[in-house]
Order: sequence, then structure tokens, then C-alpha cells
Amino acid sequence: MIRKILLSAAASAAIALGAAAQNVAIVNAKVWTGTDAGTLENATVYISNGEVAGLGVNFAPPSGTELIDAEGNWVTPGIFSPFSRTGIVEVGAEDSTNDTNAAGTQFSVALRASDGFNPAATTIDVTRIEGVTRIAVAPANGASLIAGQGFIADTTGDADSISYDRAFVYVDLGENGAGLAGGSRPAAWASLRGAFADARGYPARFMAHNEGDTLTRADAQAFGRAVRGQQLMIIAARRASDLRMVMDLKEENPNLNLAIVGADEGWIVADELADAGIPVIIDPFQNLPASFSQLGATSKNAERLIDAGVTTAFAHLGSNSHQARLVLQSAGNAAANGVSFDDAMAAMTTVPAAIFEVENYGTIERGHTADLVLWDGDPLEVSSAPIAVFIDGEAQSLESRQTKLRDRYLDLDESEKPLAYKN
Repeated sequence: MIRKILLSAAASAAIALGAAAQNVAIVNAKVWTGTDAGTLENATVYISNGEVAGLGVNFAPPSGTELIDAEGNWVTPGIFSPFSRTGIVEVGAEDSTNDTNAAGTQFSVALRASDGFNPAATTIDVTRIEGVTRIAVAPANGASLIAGQGFIADTTGDADSISYDRAFVYVDLGENGAGLAGGSRPAAWASLRGAFADARGYPARFMAHNEGDTLTRADAQAFGRAVRGQQLMIIAARRASDLRMVMDLKEENPNLNLAIVGADEGWIVADELADAGIPVIIDPFQNLPASFSQLGATSKNAERLIDAGVTTAFAHLGSNSHQARLVLQSAGNAAANGVSFDDAMAAMTTVPAAIFEVENYGTIERGHTADLVLWDGDPLEVSSAPIAVFIDGEAQSLESRQTKLRDRYLDLDESEKPLAYKN
């Protein structure tokens, strides 16, 4: 007999705690697939063995499948935050919990952010319960414009949640990188060209000593994959002139696999970016001239980039260690300023998966990983929230430290206050 679960607070808790190992079908759902199939009304999504095993308006799940009645609500792929520092810092002002950068080290490219990742960080739960199932985590710059190696992880909080250890190299070629390289953009570009030469000359130029023009032996070895185009290189740049320099780098090195994060003035060079085939990761919230590199920032940046044919992903770049979840709010603002619903959703799902070349993620289709979110309203509305979150087909807890504190103290009996030191 098929058992049907209605969407209530109790049902959500039951899903999160008890359905992980079972075959599940979400029925009567409005499914945004992220594929040419578009949005399916009154559809069923069948989850089995961690994958989407069935999908369709008339699809009937096998007998014995646990059913979740979506009651017409949205089901989308899990949200993929393409740039964050979630899990590598707990308290930004407390050095012992902050592994984003290392200003005192001689290493740069060889630094792996994954070595500092804490899947039990409180920010992981906070991020997951807002529907974000995958995160790209980048190191911050310490003493070099090349920060090191970033990684991709899921938000289960499990010990094995890192799926791609060295997914990309992060380089800052904006004003911050200029400062780290010696005080100017020419110094930054000279440093980067020196790093390219060191990586291409490894190991021959390091036979007699450990230092290259820019990199140490370990860094030159670590940079080789990116220089050969075998690893994604994410470059931070905001103003139009910096973006043109990145495009020149691509033209001089056609094999490079590049993406740009920031691109606040991207709309100015949108056609050129499209022709160069360089994707961008932007924050539609960055719409004010907060620095001299953002004088051309506008709320229309996302719309103009997408209309020009630039592959565009969305991230929340402000407080990206603790607020990566606000990518949904950034996408909602983009939609309010001319971006279509489909493009806004793709910028948080299918596009990040494509940029990082993560297969079988970002869409809802047969054979793809069952990272899914069931919402209680429009995903781009700030008042909407997940009812259920699945990662690799397993239902996830919708609890965090904040929700536990809320539940403990919201309806506190003033006559029997619990002692602070007792659980």
C-alpha cells in the first residue's frame, strides 16, 4: 500500500528524519526541470538510489513508494552557490576559526581550501535549510594575488561532503590583487605572467633552487593544471578595463578555462565577453558604486549580460562565508530588474554546474543526481522557504542551531525557566 504524506510541519520532520533510505516520489508538483522540458504542472518526481529515476505528468511510481504530496508547490533542482567561503570560517574576527587565508605563508597556489573545511560548521546547516545543496568554496587572498585551490562540497554536513577537492584556482586581478602584487595593476599582471612562466617551466627552472620569478616550487607544480587549461581558473575582476585584460589573457592563451567573479561593470563589455566565451559569476545585489572599480554598477547588469549571451551565474558575494544562502534573494532582485524566471533559476542551478563541469547536477531529469528542493512558494520570493531538501536522494534535516534556539525559547514557560548550563 502506498503511504501518502501531506505537507505539514510534522510531515516535514518525518521526511527529514526517516525517508533517507527509501524510494520517494514527490507528486502533484510544479517542477522546474532546468531542461528543454521547461516547467511541468501536476508532475511526479521519483527518487531512487540517489537519482531521479522517473519524471512526468503521467508518471506512476512503483507500488510501495513513499509519496510526498507537493499540493501544487514548486520543486526545483538544489541551489548551487558558485562562490562562497562557507565552512572555512566560523567567526571572521577569531583567527583560530578562520582558515580563509594565510598572509604569513610563502605558499599561494599550493594552498588547498579543503584542508580547512569544517563540514560541522554552523553555517552549513544555515545554508542547507535555505535550499542550497552544493557550494563552491574559494580561499581568500593572503600575501599573493593567487589565493589557492577552491573546492566543491555538498551541504549535508557529512565528513565526506567534499566532491571535488581542487576544482579551481582563485586569482584576484582587481584592486585587491593589485595591492598584494606591489601596489598597481601593472604589478599584478607582471606577477601573473611570471607565475605562468614558472608553471610552464616546471620542473626545469627549479632544478637548482626553490624559487621561480613569482612562485615557489610547490606553487609552480600546483599551477600547472590551470595554466594548461586542465583546471578552471576563477579570476576576480570588477571594472570594464580589468575585464578586457582578462579577455586578452584568454586570447593569448586559448586553452585556458576561465571564469570571472564580480564583473560589476560586465554589462559595458557584455558583447565582448560573449564573443570570448568567458562565463561570469555576479551578484545582482552589487548595484551601487561602492568603489572606483564599481562606478558603472547597475541593477541591470544581470539582464544585459544574459541578453548579450554571456553565461551568467549568480552568487551572494557580500558576507559570502555566512550568507551564501542569500543567492536566492540576489536572483529575486535580478528577476525584478528584467531577468526572466527561467534565467534567474538557471543562474543558480544549471549554469554553475556547467561552469564547474559537474556532471548530472543542476537539472531534474532521469539519471541525474537527486538534489531537489520542495518549496512552500515561489523560490524567488523572499518569503518562501523549503519544505523538504534532498541531497543525493536523501532527505535532509531542516534544523540548525538557530532553529533549535528559536524552538527552545519561543514559547518559554516563564515559571519554569531552564538552566542555561543544562541541555
